[in-house]
Amino acid sequence: MRLDKFDLNLLLAFEVLIEERNVTRAARRLNLTQSAMSGALRRLREAFSDEILVQQGKKMFPTAVALALAPEISSIIAGLRTLLTQELKFTPAASERLFRIVASDYISIVLIGPLLERLQEEAPHIRIEITLPGSNSLEELEDGRTDLIIAPERFLVSNHPRDFLLEERHLVVGWSKNPLLEKPLTKEVYESLGHVVVSLTKQGTFAENYLRENSDKRRVEVTCATFNEVAWMLPGTSRVALMHERLAKLAAQYLPLTIREPPVRLPVMREMLLHHRAKTEDPGLSWLRSHLLRAAKTI
Repeated sequence: MRLDKFDLNLLLAFEVLIEERNVTRAARRLNLTQSAMSGALRRLREAFSDEILVQQGKKMFPTAVALALAPEISSIIAGLRTLLTQELKFTPAASERLFRIVASDYISIVLIGPLLERLQEEAPHIRIEITLPGSNSLEELEDGRTDLIIAPERFLVSNHPRDFLLEERHLVVGWSKNPLLEKPLTKEVYESLGHVVVSLTKQGTFAENYLRENSDKRRVEVTCATFNEVAWMLPGTSRVALMHERLAKLAAQYLPLTIREPPVRLPVMREMLLHHRAKTEDPGLSWLRSHLLRAAKTI
């Protein structure tokens, strides 16, 4: 007998038949017709090459094979019930679940990183896998390879549920000893400087896309693969970059940087938290989403 050919529902039918020793009562317990339960008994007999229940007078009795199988099958069913109950309840302190999140390094640094201490206290055994956004991120969400996507609203062309996470501004950042940054930037000076930009995916980034759509005249001299690299490209040079405000202020605590308001208008970026519609009632994912949403309000 091959497992891929076996209907696991028959295990439940087996357990009830052995307990009731009566096809009619077993059918009633499982909300089946008597003929459907008789069919289940027939398939059990074929699967195990045994009668399972034999008629003696007006009663049915389990065979020796059935009696030997009964505790094993009951154990399997109990294990499955426990597994399903644990998943439905989701106990953070005991869970070893792996959560897969698509997020930029900016989100990882300003939001997920600071949250990990809280998660460690509440759910010490969970695992979190973070991957950078890519051209197939939405496809991975669709087929279940990703649990959550955190990205700017304009990139989430999807009908899956989303939560507003946070708003972010972009500021101009440069070396603190750059004399051109000693006073507020004019558009002319800003456009005359060399720029460091980020090329994260084929879709581009929020700020870069907006500027290119609105007569961008900057001279790009350095292109980075992640947002966090940008700050390290600036000290000792005359270059500047547009950075997320939270990330810029964090970087300025460790590097000799100056932060200025941009001389060009940039819209506020809205970061969203996207999950698959089929996982809206997933208790584990709801737990993680609630933590991310609460943490976003404090940063």
